[in-house]
Amino acid sequence: MFKHILVPTDGGPLSRKAVTAALELARNLGAKVTAYACVVETLPMTEFAVDTPQVVLDQLHEEAVQHLREFEESAQKAGVACETATSLEFSPYEGIIKTADQKGCDLILMASHGRKGLVSLLLGSETQKVLTHSSIPVLVYR
Repeated sequence: MFKHILVPTDGGPLSRKAVTAALELARNLGAKVTAYACVVETLPMTEFAVDTPQVVLDQLHEEAVQHLREFEESAQKAGVACETATSLEFSPYEGIIKTADQKGCDLILMASHGRKGLVSLLLGSETQKVLTHSSIPVLVYR
């Protein structure tokens, strides 16, 4: 069965539920997990910039690291071997697939969606993009 599961997380409520499900599955299978958080390279643009783009990227990276710390704590409590990964990407789905390939994962378990509203319509579903482009099986948590 599956030995190494990649679990992308953005720290949102549905993502947290997917993390819980992934850890339970991993524990039952005796698999290890890699938690992944993407720092999105695109920055919101306004005419009233308060911080420099680098400051914003640094803040986004720290947020991603915090999500991964929370994942590691949950994995430790569940008794599941865990490692973490993050990357700076223009498209999160590309980072998810690339990380799964690099880490030798044989399953990607992810939440059904992250973005909502107009942003989702404009950018599309990252989950759908992973499903479309991944050669690794994808389990979608709803």
